[in-house]
Amino acid sequence: MNSETSRVNKVLVLAAVLCSYHNVAGVQSFAGAAKGRGIGIGIGHHKSNSLGLGLGGGIKNAPFVRDATVGDFGMRMTSLRGGEQDEGGEDVLAGVEGVEVDISGDVGGESEAQTLDQYNEEVVEEYTEKIIAENLKLLGLNDTISDTITTDDDETPTVEVTTTTTTTTTRSVAAAPASATTNGEISSWPCMDSLDKRLIKIALPCIANFAINPLVGAVDLFWINRMGNTLAVAGQAAANQIFSSAFWLTSFLPSVTATLVAKEKAKGDEEGVQDAISQALIVGFFVAVIGSSVVLSRPDSLLSGVLKEGAPAREFARPYLLIRGFAFLPSLFSLIGFSAFRGVMDTVTPLKISLFANLMNAVLDPFLIFNAGMGVTGAALATLGAEVSSAVLFMYLLFKKNLIVAKKLFRMPKLEKLLPLLQGGAALQLRNFALNLTFLAVTRVTQSIDDTGVAAAAHAMAIQTFQIGGIVLLALSTVAQFVVPGEMVEKVDEVTGEKTGGLLAAKAVVNRLMTWGFLLGSALGLLQVALIPTLQKASPVMEVRQAARNPALLASLYQAFNGLVFIGEGVMVGTGSFLQLSLSTVIATFGTIIALKKLPAMYGLTGVWMSFGVFNILRLIGVYIHQNVNGPLAKSKIEEAMKA
Repeated sequence: MNSETSRVNKVLVLAAVLCSYHNVAGVQSFAGAAKGRGIGIGIGHHKSNSLGLGLGGGIKNAPFVRDATVGDFGMRMTSLRGGEQDEGGEDVLAGVEGVEVDISGDVGGESEAQTLDQYNEEVVEEYTEKIIAENLKLLGLNDTISDTITTDDDETPTVEVTTTTTTTTTRSVAAAPASATTNGEISSWPCMDSLDKRLIKIALPCIANFAINPLVGAVDLFWINRMGNTLAVAGQAAANQIFSSAFWLTSFLPSVTATLVAKEKAKGDEEGVQDAISQALIVGFFVAVIGSSVVLSRPDSLLSGVLKEGAPAREFARPYLLIRGFAFLPSLFSLIGFSAFRGVMDTVTPLKISLFANLMNAVLDPFLIFNAGMGVTGAALATLGAEVSSAVLFMYLLFKKNLIVAKKLFRMPKLEKLLPLLQGGAALQLRNFALNLTFLAVTRVTQSIDDTGVAAAAHAMAIQTFQIGGIVLLALSTVAQFVVPGEMVEKVDEVTGEKTGGLLAAKAVVNRLMTWGFLLGSALGLLQVALIPTLQKASPVMEVRQAARNPALLASLYQAFNGLVFIGEGVMVGTGSFLQLSLSTVIATFGTIIALKKLPAMYGLTGVWMSFGVFNILRLIGVYIHQNVNGPLAKSKIEEAMKA
């Protein structure tokens, strides 16, 4: 500890002692003066009606505090300029191990309303070590304090304070002392501290939501299969694919919305939260109107992309697609509502709404399909009803929790306020295009491997294996999207003055999330390997089972670094690095397309999954570059920000 730091620490310790005897306002003035913030005056609120006065210059200009008179008796401290003594006072820097404060009972002048003994009795015993420690915490002095208060039989109470310096770090809101290493940094490894407990509490509802959402299509498919008409199944599947492909154009809104809302929430800006959600809903409204208009006006043209002209399945696909066309607006509002609640760290409310909507769909499906005799059209109406109910519930709760207000929904936002949403959305659309191009290329190559359908069936089985762990890892990715931006904002507790959050705290959260991603990915990969024999029983065809074995093993192996990829890309969304994420995905897509031209020709379907490995490895490299080279949480960037 250098001499300059020692001086400031001792001054702050004296300030804490003064506060223990008198008042918080006075000691804050005193501490502010010691740090070079000018003149401070604090009025006490205890029996002595005390007054604290602090005067000071910058640390380099030798801070000083002189003649701070308190109530009926005085506390006189000398200049802190290199050990000078003034007016017979005690040199407060004389000792290295401790500081003595001499409180003399006769400095009050004529008034002796309270004797020193009375003071000791009524005050000194009341303000104990606990109060001193609390005031030191209030000042943000991260030292280990051992202090004793002794009173001589005559007239001088003496306070001895010993300070032991430790490394000072900015603590995360979620960080627990047990998780800190010996140098004060938060451990990257899970240890079930408050950070882990907080992340688990947030993640579990997200995982459940990701598991529930695919059930909408699965429930429809189950009941339509019960009709015993293969053309009905084919028509529903074709129409559902068209709707899903059109809807992915709006998928940027949830990711960007969650990030923007989380940032405003962390700042404590209620207006900012309302603005972010309202802007997303306004943009979503216009996007949904366009999407619905296209689907409702050109259903046959859209179906031509998946069904030939005159295909028998069109009889079932067309009405299903027309009804789903009305679902653009409620579906999009539900997604934005889901993202808004995620942004304010509420993942339980969306889970409850999803459960209700899916149960409603499950109940309506058999009633409308069979009891009402509506067939595939009934399935579409059941799904639409569930989506409308979900949107209504989200909007109701957004209003109820004051996350949106009516006047902001009917007022066009200014362009400068919309820019973060539009810019982030445009960048993420580039990423979505690259992802869809990759999956399209994989599907095309897989279909071309053989004409028997064995490769395609085996590929579907391998995808099913991958999805076991993929749901969990994708859920953790969304957790990173809204936890990280909130943690990046530095906050100060109004009561204790303690600082939480900031870049260092956000980096600690990212490190913990990445470790969780690796551990969970590895564990899920092992689970998938164990489940491969069971999953293969889904196909009675031996050729399909054999063709699926190696791809399923690769899918399991990839989970170890998929955890790093998914969470790392969630961090990129959370930090607002949308363009870098998109460019990383585009590069990975080009690498995959090149691999698809070479590897399947040599290794068949296994080569397709080897190309998937190329795709994810290139994305992992992009994550590494973001976190260690040029992202806002890279070590060099954090150091630059702290210097600035």
